[in-house]
Amino acid sequence: MIGFIEIAYFLASLSFVIGLKMLSHPDSARKGNLLAAIGMGLAIILTIAGEKIHNLGWIFAALFVGTLLGAVSARKVKMTAMPQMVSLFNGMGGACAAVISLVEFAHHPELQVSLANSTTAIILLGMLIGSVSFSGSMIAFGKLQGYKAIEKPVTFPFQKMFNTILLIITFGIGVHILFNLSNPHQASGLFYTMFALSLLYGILFVLPIGGADMPVVISLLNSFTGVAAACAGFLYSNMVMLIGGILVGSAGTILTVVMCNAMNRSLVSVIFGTFGGGGTAAAGGGASGDQIVREISLTDAAILMSYAKKVVIVPGYGLAVAQAQHTCHELDNLLEEKGVDVKYAIHPVAGRMPGHMNVLLAEADVPYDKLFDMEDINSDFASTDVVLVIGANDVVNPAARKDPASPIYGMPILDVDNAANIIVLKRGMNAGYAGIENELFFDPKTKMLFGDAKSSLLKLVAEVKQN
Repeated sequence: MIGFIEIAYFLASLSFVIGLKMLSHPDSARKGNLLAAIGMGLAIILTIAGEKIHNLGWIFAALFVGTLLGAVSARKVKMTAMPQMVSLFNGMGGACAAVISLVEFAHHPELQVSLANSTTAIILLGMLIGSVSFSGSMIAFGKLQGYKAIEKPVTFPFQKMFNTILLIITFGIGVHILFNLSNPHQASGLFYTMFALSLLYGILFVLPIGGADMPVVISLLNSFTGVAAACAGFLYSNMVMLIGGILVGSAGTILTVVMCNAMNRSLVSVIFGTFGGGGTAAAGGGASGDQIVREISLTDAAILMSYAKKVVIVPGYGLAVAQAQHTCHELDNLLEEKGVDVKYAIHPVAGRMPGHMNVLLAEADVPYDKLFDMEDINSDFASTDVVLVIGANDVVNPAARKDPASPIYGMPILDVDNAANIIVLKRGMNAGYAGIENELFFDPKTKMLFGDAKSSLLKLVAEVKQN
């Protein structure tokens, strides 16, 4: 007979599913997040109340500290630091799953003797995946935070071969524990060796990956954490933990595939490549000295946009860094008051994490119907009078279409170079996250407006008001 706990677990799991669905649209995303959080809170309370759990004092103390840290971090974090926060929290989830496996292995010595069983396999798998997710997420955090030692790809000779051999050895130890040991002490030693190698593999797995690939890495590590959590749910026969882990794992996997498709790259090339490493090689003819950069004054830019019929704004990480989303929305409102049709073009990998630009603009109350995905907006550029590029770089680089020698060749981009006029707001001529020159900056139709994005937009707003 189904009891109260099972029904409550079902409702909690249902809240995860509905909440995830609601996250697909900005109008319902906040409510979806709240619904899922309530479901998680319900699941935690029911688990504590319905199981024979000891050390309640420690458990409630940990809940209090974690809740306090999470609430303070969420309120204080800036939008520019959101990718780092996601990596940090994801790493903590992986660490929890790994610790569960460590504790269960230590508390069940019979598993180390009775070897070929599914429970031991789940413990080993959860420890492996959780450890890789934790250490990999910490390296991703460091890269996104800008730690100089690891910000760019860290490579060494025969790295791919070394990583592959390390992974095979780690798996091999797990198989050996499952089928070939009868000595608990020896099994314990090999188990902790496997744990150490898993942590090492997570570090070496992310170190060679470049900055432009970080959205894919974040999604992939998120899926790892989900799978590790599902292993813990299976271990404890806890359906709500199992379902939650499966949802996170499957959503992260799907998002990883979407991100790879958006860059026209395979997951293997992301993992083993160094695209986005900030190299010095230039794409196309951008590096040659005979290219001309054309600047535009604030007055001319304001007039050009004020008298245009259609303006498309392309936001990038520079907009997030400058915290200029509210000023940008003020500008688009002013232009619409003048009868200008204003749209936003969003590239799937713009920013430092999936959906970064969508969240940024939603924070500024930009209506969702103004935001258009790449495949929906690209056909409009040919009939666009002015494109305003704010802090975006690699996602608008024509080298992706024109230069087979470019590292980003074949990556789908926003076809802004098809517009009649392009205005680029940028601090300087530095290369983007992929470390290559942007051919768009030397296009005869492109005019550069140098300076901090927020400062430039504030001045543009003032100029538009006068025209």
